[in-house]
Amino acid sequence: MGRQLLTDFELMILLAALRLEGDAYGVRIARQIEEVGGRRVLLGAVYAALDRLEANGLVSSTLGNPTSERGGRARRYFTVTPRGLRAVRDTRDAFVALWQGVPQLEERSS
Repeated sequence: MGRQLLTDFELMILLAALRLEGDAYGVRIARQIEEVGGRRVLLGAVYAALDRLEANGLVSSTLGNPTSERGGRARRYFTVTPRGLRAVRDTRDAFVALWQGVPQLEERSS
């Protein structure tokens, strides 16, 4: 098929990065998943997943300017690549296809 499907956690990370546009770094991505997605995450797990996603060409990263509030260290900002966006869409399509036709999930009128 040639489609790359994501795990639920990878999908949440990519969606959070897309929502944050140019301001997607580890802490903000984790916060976005917790606040919007309602899932508690460990920061180390987010960074491990981002490294894996970058190795697979689904995100790219750049270093920002060093800041004094970070002890002179630079933030690493993540951008979803076209390949990553395609993986998000493919995963969505697979979930929607699986979701359809499951009677237990159909909306019921009260």
